[in-house]
Amino acid sequence: MMAVAARRYLLFGTLAACGCLLDLFTKAWIFARLGIPPKPPQWWLVLNVLSLTTSLNESALFGIGQGRGTWFIGLSVVAVAGILGWLFFAGAARDRMLTAALGIITGGILGNLYDRLGLPGLKWRAAAHHADGDPVFAVRDWIHLRIPGVIDWPVFNIADSLLVCGALLLLWHTLWADPRRKNRQRATDHTAAAVRVNHV
Repeated sequence: MMAVAARRYLLFGTLAACGCLLDLFTKAWIFARLGIPPKPPQWWLVLNVLSLTTSLNESALFGIGQGRGTWFIGLSVVAVAGILGWLFFAGAARDRMLTAALGIITGGILGNLYDRLGLPGLKWRAAAHHADGDPVFAVRDWIHLRIPGVIDWPVFNIADSLLVCGALLLLWHTLWADPRRKNRQRATDHTAAAVRVNHV
């Protein structure tokens, strides 16, 4: 394990834990009030645009990988292990922004993994492919965003939002922040080299 400042462990752990807990708390809160599908009520925050409802997703985004819950569980575990290895064994945690981005992503992964393992203890009340009382191994979604005539986004949750935000921050870091940092470092190295030459 490469030497990494303790504050990086704290930053990563805080973001991952807070993100996961916020996701699980909001899911539990909204599902306790609206119930589970097939016909939950809908709370409109912005009429015909933003609402709260409940949905159970046994696949990934847009229904991809339907019925492959075990595969998603394995992928989540591998992803978290890869993030931890990259940060704390390969030394990526020396970069604060990278640590923050991966902490946010880990919070999202853990929030959805909790659901995929069936830990919320939900029972499927009515569905064509489930018997009454079967445990639910699906992600709890509850935020519905749509713009009439433009887009009707699939119902999502805080964990999904964390994954997207973390990925965007990671992309920004890769394309913008990290190249600028490297350019500044090269400029500093060139200046230092010039100073050494002038003193010889």
